[in-house]
Amino acid sequence: MHPLVQRINDALPQTQCTRCGYPDCEAYARAIAHGEAGINQCPPGGSEGIERLAAITGQPVRPLDRARGIEGPLTMAVIDETWCIGCTLCIKACPTDAIVGIHKRMHTVLEQHCTGCELCLPVCPVDCITLEVVDPDTTGWQAWSAEQAAHARGRYASRKRRLEREKQEHDERLEAKARLKLSDLAAHSQHTDAGVLDRKRAVIEAALERARARRDTT
Repeated sequence: MHPLVQRINDALPQTQCTRCGYPDCEAYARAIAHGEAGINQCPPGGSEGIERLAAITGQPVRPLDRARGIEGPLTMAVIDETWCIGCTLCIKACPTDAIVGIHKRMHTVLEQHCTGCELCLPVCPVDCITLEVVDPDTTGWQAWSAEQAAHARGRYASRKRRLEREKQEHDERLEAKARLKLSDLAAHSQHTDAGVLDRKRAVIEAALERARARRDTT
């Protein structure tokens, strides 16, 4: 990571809330470093966060862009477990794996990992998630410590690694299944027509070639 991007990213609260308009804090840091985003697009960092970014980038301090949200107290997500239907959508949306549960079973929030990002709210089909204010008297960096930011950053990085690993394992299973089918296509197909089997073979071989090409580029 470029040193300037690193410094900017270190100054962000790592809530991964996407309110800045970017998919995560690091992407926002890169955009700032490349002159593609303003330093006033992070509501969780608030006015102190803007001052920190101004000191790093040399840009003037500007008011928070209210189109992105407003500076407020730290909040934590709470799931009303009597209404939760176990859809797992909030689990998939949480950037720090702060929500646990399984399909069709109630979910719960691990408060120590929640960043108050609010990403779980819009995906809940039964509106059973609310936000509770941790301390109404503090906002921005006064409500969120460097230790919490580091913890959230680590959780987010761990989640990204997990998702990448799961995707790789999923792709490997599909590829193994395709190779098994290709090894004896006639036995794995309801068709007996040679032309149909040849076309299916060509489709599978093309898919395997695309999978190999993707591996070679990563």
